[in-house]
Amino acid sequence: MSQTDTSTLFRQFSIRSLELKNRIVMAPMTRLFAPGGIPGEANVAYYKRRAEGQVGLILSEGTVVDRPASRNDGGIPLFHGDAALAGWKNVIDEVHKSGGRMAPQIWHTGSTRYINDWEPDAPVESPSGLVAPGDPRGVAMSEEDIADAVAAFAKASADAKRLGFDTVEIHGAHGYLIDQFFWAGTNLRTDGYGGLTIKERSRFASEIVSAVREAVGPDFPIIMRFSQWKQQDLTVKVAETPAAIEDWLLPLVDAGVDIIHCSQRRFWEPEFPEIDGENGLNFAGWAKKVTGAATISVGSVGLDKDFATAFSGEGSTPASLDRLIERMERGEFDLIAVGRAILADPQWVAKIETGNIETLSGFDAKALGELV
Repeated sequence: MSQTDTSTLFRQFSIRSLELKNRIVMAPMTRLFAPGGIPGEANVAYYKRRAEGQVGLILSEGTVVDRPASRNDGGIPLFHGDAALAGWKNVIDEVHKSGGRMAPQIWHTGSTRYINDWEPDAPVESPSGLVAPGDPRGVAMSEEDIADAVAAFAKASADAKRLGFDTVEIHGAHGYLIDQFFWAGTNLRTDGYGGLTIKERSRFASEIVSAVREAVGPDFPIIMRFSQWKQQDLTVKVAETPAAIEDWLLPLVDAGVDIIHCSQRRFWEPEFPEIDGENGLNFAGWAKKVTGAATISVGSVGLDKDFATAFSGEGSTPASLDRLIERMERGEFDLIAVGRAILADPQWVAKIETGNIETLSGFDAKALGELV
């Protein structure tokens, strides 16, 4: 890995009440280390180490809102209930003491399959009782269920602000509940929450964002995460054209989203190479272009293999940051999220800033089995 001028990564960034010392975000990564859904001392120390390592903004692992069967593993933390919220209060207090900024990522895993043979005590729910196109699982949500889910996201966001978090991220990606509404293959509804267009199928998400904005007020930033791909099908595209991306995302920005977090497997890949070539805008670049909102990009930053290889036990070695710097300098996106590199090395950001790239370690899949 050659020496690169990384100063563009260490420019300050601010939006609404959020002020960041650099442009590097710790990507949200499911860890499954919250017994009973309650963050404990190990979780506190895990996030504190990233704050001490100079991460600009820490996004927590997915934390679930107060709905039945809203998580797909018992080790996923809750973001409701006195005990869980007290645990998260300890997390954010220690992150702030170390000079960090942090958001909880709040989610509902919809009808996705369970991890580790875990079973919830209620049926899973989704727009149409499907986990993937043609694959039934769980129950279709009633309009009352939808209203209760909207309220649960708003309550979790209000609690995030009350506990002292700096912002909140709504998870609308990767084939979980909100994304199952976006996806035509899993949203077959004929009421006002379905439809032939992505704009129609975005109503559920828009109501969540509007409710969250009302709950947190005008100055608290809202981040929302999106993806074209789904864990059920890595090749799916919700939006096949830039116009479709605009129809999908602009209503959510209008509803209150400040930062669009665009998840893709490899950040350097163009979203529409047929339009602007092999060095064209990535997903985050197009999202910024068509909405005018700030964006976060993510996808295999600093490593030579994409994230999917980790789940088959493969490691990755450090890779050049040249492509990242080039895209940041041309203003393609505002922030960059880093996952496995920071998961494996809490000091990754500090090492990049000080030029100690020779001390960077690669990613070993064994890191998924512990809180480093």
